[in-house]
Amino acid sequence: MTLIIRGAARPDDAYMSIWAPLLAFNQKTVGDAQGQPFALTITEPDSEEVLGGLWALSLWGSFYIGLVVTPEGARGEGLGTQLMAQAEAEAAARSCHNMWLDTYAFQARAFYERLGFEVFGQIDGPAPMFPRWFLRKDL
Repeated sequence: MTLIIRGAARPDDAYMSIWAPLLAFNQKTVGDAQGQPFALTITEPDSEEVLGGLWALSLWGSFYIGLVVTPEGARGEGLGTQLMAQAEAEAAARSCHNMWLDTYAFQARAFYERLGFEVFGQIDGPAPMFPRWFLRKDL
């Protein structure tokens, strides 16, 4: 078999084509490999415009939080804590054993630690972006 590797003209469109064979392999090997997404959005009362929110994915008893964003002008008002509390309740409802996420040096490590998350990994690199921390919370 002769194969070639080339850059994808539209990387976002290529994602599903690349993901499909890995998903099929995972599904065949361990079963139930399709994660279940979860999202919360922050909007103004009379608007559909998303100003922030939380996106997560549960898979194999773990709840990965990929995005947490609160509007800059509303930070410090408890929205992030509310997002995380609702995500934790959802993770528990899905019988997840833990939650995990990652954050950079210029982001919110202390916030997550106040919520009971602990660092389990770190990648070093140039400031001010790094280090990048991986945090988990057992449920």
